[in-house]
Amino acid sequence: MKIAIIGYGKMGKTIEKLAVEKGHEIILKVDITNASTWKNEQLQDADVAIEFTRPESAIENIQRCFETGVPLISGTTGWVEKMDEVKEKCIAQKGGFFYASNFSIGVNIFFELNKILAKMMNAYDHYDISMEEIHHTQKLDAPSGTAITLAEGILENVNRKSNWVKEEANSKEELSIFSKRIEKVPGTHQINYDSPIDSIEIKHTAHSRLGFAKGALLAAEWMVGKKGIYGMTDLLNDLR
Repeated sequence: MKIAIIGYGKMGKTIEKLAVEKGHEIILKVDITNASTWKNEQLQDADVAIEFTRPESAIENIQRCFETGVPLISGTTGWVEKMDEVKEKCIAQKGGFFYASNFSIGVNIFFELNKILAKMMNAYDHYDISMEEIHHTQKLDAPSGTAITLAEGILENVNRKSNWVKEEANSKEELSIFSKRIEKVPGTHQINYDSPIDSIEIKHTAHSRLGFAKGALLAAEWMVGKKGIYGMTDLLNDLR
């Protein structure tokens, strides 16, 4: 498999290492040195592109993959308010687009556990709900995309919560997400259910970037030759 890596930072380098070990070929690496000079033509021989960049450049990178017909795996967060626009472009240009706020298999299991617990806790309104997420200091978006996905899972299943907010909630209908940025922390997400009687917590802690990179590479292998819009649920359901 020939791979283009758009965003050759720490995540991109981890993906490259895993890909080469599995016998794949990296034909394009886009980083800060060539971000403004690389050409669409450099994508044309790629079977798939993997994009982990920054919110301000993600949509342009995605569009360039649609234009060249290369299926794209994207893990960049902080831009999803424009997701409907991107999906429309993907359909119009018959592209292949796979997006996940988090590619870790463990985190995606955690997403499902979060929904199950939220459904159970919907009946017990004496529990208030809050979230905390911790990442490395280089992560600029807060809350994280993973935290937002977790929050959406709660909002879909808990009637007493209507929206999420950064930091302290101003009403019982709001779900607080507290964000911390600490050196050398790959990612921690915790959901808290607190009542005057007791507390329930579920937590996922990443020990390195390896889980995210393995999931992204697995998605890339699965995405080769596909058109349409996909996510981790599609991948995991297909692999079961």
